[in-house]
Amino acid sequence: MTDDLFHQTMPFAARLGVESREHSAELVSARLAWDESLCTIGGVLHGGALMALADSAGAVCAFLNLPEGAQGTTTIESKTNFLRGIRAGHAVATSRPLHAGRKIIVVETEIRDDAGKLAAKITQTQAVL
Repeated sequence: MTDDLFHQTMPFAARLGVESREHSAELVSARLAWDESLCTIGGVLHGGALMALADSAGAVCAFLNLPEGAQGTTTIESKTNFLRGIRAGHAVATSRPLHAGRKIIVVETEIRDDAGKLAAKITQTQAVL
């Protein structure tokens, strides 16, 4: 998988500038560079941008864990806890499957800053299509 899979299957991820870092069924990592155009007042990356990063990485993780014969996934639930702001560098998302079933896949994603400090924790449920 390259950035092309993120970008071809999710054009919004390309528009945001999401970059693929690592991928396997057990772990997907992607990052988003801090950019003033993605910030709120005070130079903090917007929560919506972080949620989009998490949803993109989580979707790829779910895709890599699809059961045989499935055609794709779609997010049916997502919960985010924001723990700190990101004001520079990159937001780095790491997604891992918690449950990979025939009808749903549950993924947990952590977003950290460049110093490795936890900025957000996301749990999402993906329906298997």
